[in-house]
Amino acid sequence: MSTLKTTARDATTGPVPEINGDLDHTTADELRKLITTLTLQPGQRLALDLTGMEFCDSSGITALIVAHHHARAAHADVVLATVPAPTLRVLRMVGLDQIFPIHPDSDAATQP
Repeated sequence: MSTLKTTARDATTGPVPEINGDLDHTTADELRKLITTLTLQPGQRLALDLTGMEFCDSSGITALIVAHHHARAAHADVVLATVPAPTLRVLRMVGLDQIFPIHPDSDAATQP
């Protein structure tokens, strides 16, 4: 059984959702719902902290793309922080590392 726990905190640059657990076909909708409830102002940065993400399948990747679209619609940016190696490999294989700026940790991702 897949579990996902998300919490969101605010940084000076914008919201920072922290994703913990499995981001897969049974849990990706939870993240999509959370992301679409976040209010973003033009010029802000949505920083997805993936430190605690244990697994990510194609549904999870789709949820990350939803986050990208949500941010862009608000004229904001989106970045990923602490991307686990297996997920980073997939992002690179499909070219999404060209879409998502990737930072080593949430501190770096939230620097103005």
